[in-house]
Amino acid sequence: MKTFTDAAGRTWTLTLNLGTAMAVKAKLDIDLLQPEAGDPPLLTRLGTDEMLLGEVLCAMLEGQFVTHKVSEDDVRNGFDGQTLLAAQKAFYEELIDFFRSRGRNDRAKAVAKQMAMIDAAVTAIETRIDGIDVDQTIRGAMSGASPDQSASAPSNSGG
Repeated sequence: MKTFTDAAGRTWTLTLNLGTAMAVKAKLDIDLLQPEAGDPPLLTRLGTDEMLLGEVLCAMLEGQFVTHKVSEDDVRNGFDGQTLLAAQKAFYEELIDFFRSRGRNDRAKAVAKQMAMIDAAVTAIETRIDGIDVDQTIRGAMSGASPDQSASAPSNSGG
């Protein structure tokens, strides 16, 4: 079981077991026990589609809505960026623990690798963005006509 706290200060516990997996499958037609399935694989989709991840998290947490006296909308509204990041980390850690305890180290390693790939991709993009010289880019754009300007200028051909 992994926990995280949402923007409203509520603590949530993510648990992956057969019952949770079946509930997610019934509600969303997503099989958490086959993270490599699909094209792209479910694991990749969950790592790149925040809306899909949010739906899966809500489905996994649904049993706790009564305890917290909240609706699904309340939960979604409590998931700001920081919360979604914490929930994603808890979700991946819970998947890893489940698959290791199940004897499926291949799937546990796939989830761990997905986490590492997300971190590496974010770092690479941040480095690229940090390398952009805004002043230089603006000076370059202002120093000459862009190809788009010449294409949109009216033509004076004697026709």
